[in-house]
This record gives sequence, structure tokens and C-alpha cells, in this order.
Amino acid sequence: MTDEAAGTAERTDGADADGGRTGRPDVVHIGRDLAKRFRVMAMRHPVFAVVLTLGALLRLLTMLGYRPAMYFNDSFDYLHVAIEPYPHPLRPGGYSFLLLALKPLHSFALVTALQHLMGLAMGLMIYAVLRHRFGLPGWGAALAAAPVLLDAYQIQLEHLVLSDTLFAFLVVCAVTLLLWHERPGWKVAAAIGLLAAAAWLTRSVGLPVLVGLCVFMVLRRAGWRALTVMLVTCAIPVTAYMGWFAGVHGKFAMTESDGVFLFARAYKFADCHKIPDLTVDEQQLCVLPGNKLPNSQDGIWDRRSPLKRVVDLRFGPRQNEIAGGFSRKAIMAQPGDYLGVVAGDFFRAFRWDREVFPDLKTYRMYEFEKSATPLPVWRMDNDSTAADEAVRYEAGPAQPRVVEPFAGVMRSYQDHVYVRGTMLGGLLLVGLAGLVPLWRRFGGAAFLPWTLATGLLLTPAATAEFDYRYVLPAVPLASLAAALAFARPLGAAPARRRSRQALPGDDTEDAEDTTVVPDDAVRERPAVASPA
Repeated sequence: MTDEAAGTAERTDGADADGGRTGRPDVVHIGRDLAKRFRVMAMRHPVFAVVLTLGALLRLLTMLGYRPAMYFNDSFDYLHVAIEPYPHPLRPGGYSFLLLALKPLHSFALVTALQHLMGLAMGLMIYAVLRHRFGLPGWGAALAAAPVLLDAYQIQLEHLVLSDTLFAFLVVCAVTLLLWHERPGWKVAAAIGLLAAAAWLTRSVGLPVLVGLCVFMVLRRAGWRALTVMLVTCAIPVTAYMGWFAGVHGKFAMTESDGVFLFARAYKFADCHKIPDLTVDEQQLCVLPGNKLPNSQDGIWDRRSPLKRVVDLRFGPRQNEIAGGFSRKAIMAQPGDYLGVVAGDFFRAFRWDREVFPDLKTYRMYEFEKSATPLPVWRMDNDSTAADEAVRYEAGPAQPRVVEPFAGVMRSYQDHVYVRGTMLGGLLLVGLAGLVPLWRRFGGAAFLPWTLATGLLLTPAATAEFDYRYVLPAVPLASLAAALAFARPLGAAPARRRSRQALPGDDTEDAEDTTVVPDDAVRERPAVASPA
């Protein structure tokens, strides 16, 4: 080998013999750089590094044990929209847009890998905002991130082809940005608005999230400019989607299902003898108390549902209008019964044991099972079944496979390690205890994650029905709120952090607040710094 050739071979920066770039990244160099960065991070944040690594390993075991993904009934509606885009009448299309973007790669494994990364990112954001914005010790911030990183049902939800992980990730991103920048500049406000819009387009419950963000910005005096920018940037994509929906379905809305889902709530308690002024169409939905099906969701999905009496397409505009009108009249005529049903489902989220609910089939979809369920063959349209949609998206076999021993490890783990409902209730109580002393300041920074967590638990109970997967997006927010309860007594961030530590996209020239002192840690300080 000549000296020139030897010199070329020894180059590790990807340059060719003429000093130009070869265009091929030096994988070894990149790998070493990443390993070095991780070692530095582990040395600076040892407790969190252990928790994050364990969370990553658990997700890797899940991907190895359940290939390529796990499915829920709703998965195939999302796939159907991703394959042949149109505004679905039942649920918003945000998650389908993600599937559409990943469709050219034809890989459910990639979809679930991305969702697992979202789960890890949520834990990272919780740790970062608590550690660097509010000055909590590393072990405390790591403890707050542990529920979302280590909860077995959270990991299983990330492995389902469902919108919930994306929704939770978008909400946590928006909350992190707003907590990090008490008075955000216009660029940060625009980013928060886009995240809120994406969350709303992913799940309808994103609307209360938007309201919560707006209320917090007003209470914390974030500035009218930031609030206006946030609302405008949120309105643009939402309005565009609703316009698309109107062009297809003839109604300026996001879905055509709000009335039908509200009927699931009213079906549980409605007594037509107590409801005045029902129209002839609405009277079709009356059922004698002794003849009702056991669960609220039966009012929608069961073939014996009274909705079947309404002559219309499933979730069609006429069915939705009649169901919505009946439900609203039932709620107005029987407010006590309505509140009782809502309270029952709301407090169900805080039970110690996960009871089988609403039925065994649905309950098992949230479990790591010993065997895979065959792809369903119900029809999505005249040309395809649910199984066909999965095969088309994967461009190959899409049937789930259970691979041992990896799957067995996750089954055993799920039996023992998860956030029980009573633990979630405890987190909310701790967060509430942190709000009370700061009532003059509307609870301080913890107000935002606490109210959003509570709202995400209450909204499904008030408008549809309890479901275990609706609980999980509230967990990271409840953990964050509980940790912020300790931000004030634990003190402010060290002085070296008082210079602004901006997240990507921060608009420092427009920001009014340049300190990183916790909002709830303002108190007298000694004139002379204490020894380190």
C-alpha cells in the first residue's frame, strides 16, 4: 500500500484524497461520539441515566417480543384513513397523518419504535424541566420521570397502533415549553400553538387542553402578544382540517360523532319518563331501565343498541344529531343522575386494582398476552377488510407474533410494575397540596400540569365513558404537578443556571423573562452566598 493510500485509509472524517467529502458518514466516529455523550450524561445525572436506560431496555424487549406491533379495534380506522386519506366521521385524523407520513417505509415496527421514543422523550422532558428550570435535585426529578418511563401499561400503549401516545407526547411538549418560558416570545408561542393544534387534531379531548393552556397564559401574564400568536397558529391547521371535513361531509366540524359518544354517557341513566319534550325521532332511543345493556359503550357498539333504530349511516349526521339532542335533554332533566355516573367513572381511575372493564375483550387488548390475536376481518369498505388494510400498510405479513423469551419477560413485568390508580390519585393529591399555599398566585407553575391531568381524566367520564387508555396521558402531567409541589421548599436553581437556558426554538430577543428561578421559589435570600 502506498503512503498516499495509507493516509487515505486512515482518515476518519469522511474526506476523500482531494480533501472533499465522500458523503458517507463515519459510523464508528458517530457511535463513539454518542457513547461519549451518554457517559457524560450518566456521570452528571446518574439516577436518571439508570431509569432512562431501564425504560429503553424494556421497550426494546417489547419490540423483540411482540412483532411488528399490537392492534386495537380503532387501529384499523386510522390505517384506513392513512391508506386512502379522507376526514373520518368518528375521530380526528391527526394520528392517521403520522401513519401516512411513515407509510412509504411500510413498517409497523418503525411506527412502534417512534412511539417508544416518544415515551422516552416524555420522561426526558419531565426530568429536564424539573431539574434545570425548577432546580429539583437529580433524584427527585428522576423519580417524577419514572412513572412514564417504567409503567408497563404505558409501554404496552406505546406498542399499540393508537393515537394516545402521540397525543400525550404533544401535550407534554406544549407544557414543557410553556413552563420553561414563563413569558414566551412569539416563536415559542407559535410552537405551543402548533403543538396544541396537533393534539386537538389527534384526539378531540385536545380542545380542553387548548383551553387549559390559554387560561394558564392569562393567569401567569404571559402577554397578549404571545397568547394571540398561540391562538392564531393553533387555529390555522384546525380550521383547514374542519374546512376539509365540511367539503366532504357538509358540516364545519372535526367529527360527526360528539352526539353519539354523549349518548353512551346518557344511555346509562336516561329515563324517558323524566325527560320532557322529546321529539318523535328522539323517542326511538328510549329504553326501559330493566332492559338496558350493562355498559355505557353498549349504547354505541352493541348490535342491540337503540341507535340501530335510527335510519342513517353509522355515525351519520342524522344519527349524531338525534343522539346528541336526546342526550342533552337527558342531562338537563336528570342532572343528579348524570353527575353520579360521571363521578363513578372519574373515581374508577383511582382504584388500586385494574378490574376487568368495560369487558374482557377490551381489557385484554391492554395486556401483554401469551398468544397473538388474529387480524380482524370485518369490512372497512366494499373493497377491503381490516386485515387487508394492515397488510397493505406493511406491504407484507402484518399478523402479530409473540416471540419468547422476550414476551414472557414483559408479561411478568406487567404483572408487578405499573402505576396503580391509587398511586395516580396520590400524585394528584400531592400536586393539589402544592397548589393550596400558592392560591394567591393561582397555584403557581403546578397549576398547568395539575389542571390538565385532572381534565384529561374528567373529560372522557363526562362525555363518553371510562377507558384505561384514557388514564395514561394524565400520568406524566400528574407526576410533574406532584414534583412541582416540592420546588419551593427545595429552593431555587443554582446561580449558574440563572442565565437563560433556552430550548430549541427559543426567541430570546422577544422574551421578557430572562431568569431561571422557579416561579414558586421567590423568597428572601442572604446577601452573601452560602459556601458551596
